[in-house]
Amino acid sequence: MSAKKKSERGKKLDLSGVGPAVKTISKSIREYKKPSVLAPLFVMCETIIECLIPFVMTLLLGVLEIASGRAGNTDAFLSKLFDFLTGGGEPNYLLLILEFGAILFVLAVISLICGVKAGKYTAIASSGFAKNLRKDMYYKIQGFSFANIDKFSASSLVTRLTTDVTNVEMSYMMIIRTAVRAPFMMIFAMIMAFTINAEMALIFVCIAPLLAAGLIFIMMKAVPFFHRIFKKYDALNESVEENVRGIRVVKSYVREEHEKEKFGKASDEVRQNFTKAEKLIALNTPLMNFCAYSGIILIFVIGSLMIVRSNNSLLQWTELQSFMTYSFQILMSLMMLSMIMVMIIMSIASAKRIAEVVNEKSSIVSPENALTEVKNGSILFENVKFKYVSTADRYSVENISVNIKSGETVGIIGATGSGKTTMVSLIPRLYDVSEGVVKVGGEDVRKYDLTVLRNSVAMVLQKNVLFSGTMKENLKWGDKNATDEEIENAAKLAQAHEFILARPDGYDTYVEQGGANVSGGQKQRLCIARALLKKPKILILDDSTSAVDTKTDALIRAGLKKYIPETTKIIIAQRIASVQDADKIIIMENGTVSAIGTHAELLKNNDIYKELYYSQNKTVSQNNDGGNE
Repeated sequence: MSAKKKSERGKKLDLSGVGPAVKTISKSIREYKKPSVLAPLFVMCETIIECLIPFVMTLLLGVLEIASGRAGNTDAFLSKLFDFLTGGGEPNYLLLILEFGAILFVLAVISLICGVKAGKYTAIASSGFAKNLRKDMYYKIQGFSFANIDKFSASSLVTRLTTDVTNVEMSYMMIIRTAVRAPFMMIFAMIMAFTINAEMALIFVCIAPLLAAGLIFIMMKAVPFFHRIFKKYDALNESVEENVRGIRVVKSYVREEHEKEKFGKASDEVRQNFTKAEKLIALNTPLMNFCAYSGIILIFVIGSLMIVRSNNSLLQWTELQSFMTYSFQILMSLMMLSMIMVMIIMSIASAKRIAEVVNEKSSIVSPENALTEVKNGSILFENVKFKYVSTADRYSVENISVNIKSGETVGIIGATGSGKTTMVSLIPRLYDVSEGVVKVGGEDVRKYDLTVLRNSVAMVLQKNVLFSGTMKENLKWGDKNATDEEIENAAKLAQAHEFILARPDGYDTYVEQGGANVSGGQKQRLCIARALLKKPKILILDDSTSAVDTKTDALIRAGLKKYIPETTKIIIAQRIASVQDADKIIIMENGTVSAIGTHAELLKNNDIYKELYYSQNKTVSQNNDGGNE
């Protein structure tokens, strides 16, 4: 029973965040305020003229009726107009038609010009608004910490930057044009209808509230479905992203059918929710048609009876014809309102999702009066504890107290999940500590300007990423102003220079998206060279030589030791050979520092290190067992 009540509560319309969301996204209009104002002004002008044209045609027909002598009880205004046009003499039919024709032609031309201008400014305003929304979101995301990214997920952010912005763009386009045109035409058409015959016009007044109530009911029921749809879209995008990125793994394990099934399930959930929402929205058209055609039937029946029974005294056939024209204009207005309602229903959820991103504040920002210089590469961990989520039961790393001098080479080893990457991620403030202090250059990292701190720390992560572009362009991520000589020196240190020159285009070789056309080892070496171009005070290599052979690994370490002796080097590795020459080695176990020492000290005193060393060096182990080392 409680589950059912929860389900029912979830189906209620929640408009609590719509006002703030609209206020937030409206700030992105900025330089497009002028076309956003001009578009509805031209729409109003176009609509007024469209409503005037039937009225002018009614006047023409009335005047011609009087001229032909067929008019019954002639309207006083028409009689005065007839006398004015004819000067009290005999009517000239051709002249009357030409005069009214000229008026109608001028009105049509003005309406055309206003329509073209309205379309032009609407396109400029809506596309510009969407451009600013995407830019504002993208720039905001660039300032997010890893914790903020984790909160939204990459797939959700992609959906918000694409589908959600498109929905808001379409809605804004309809709001500044169609949403102005439809109600304005309806109101003006009703005014003209009241001008012709107030009693007949009351039919529209009776029908409008019925339609409004129906549209509000549909909106209240449909909006919650669209909230759920966009969450399902996030899951769908996540499935596609995982599959495309891991396509080699999928094929090597022959898991295509499994991935198809997973995608099909996510796609079907989107379909089901869309179907439910569209079933509700589909009620718009029959409801609108029912109200509109009911009004037309009533106008036709009541108007005909008034003409016949009053012998044209209460209503003339020309006026009934105008009424029918205004009925169709009101019908078109209702159709446009129906379409607007659908777009607004969809965009409400999208607007709230966009506002969530724009209003999100990065959990890591530069402090006021931030330090703008990192003196050296010394690192100090003082009783550091950290958890990714504040509500987590246990810390990812805890009780970390390590002192690393500037220029030292430090190795970190440990089992998968022991907290190695988490520990070093705290140095450049990719995450902030939960407790304790991390110091760089003798100062708490939270006192530094973020840009200054991260420019002083170069990280080559486990997941190496290259971007679309040439190898030289990728390397220049380390320093956009680097000379060709500096680029080549960095590539030589990373042992990448030779394989780059082996390619026909050398440093101008194009790298496919994600580095698809380079091997894992080559990708790692390019990323190391890119990091070296930053000329960092601290260099962190997070298992970044795992895909290269031991000889190349040794050459890279030798080059780093010789050419950047003042840079603090932290090497996370699974191979003992990668860290045994380090000044000190840290062993991580279950999120804590298990031991610290040199290779010789740990080999003598630490069982974990000893076991790992001998398991990777079986020959040495056998010699030790036989006493022949």
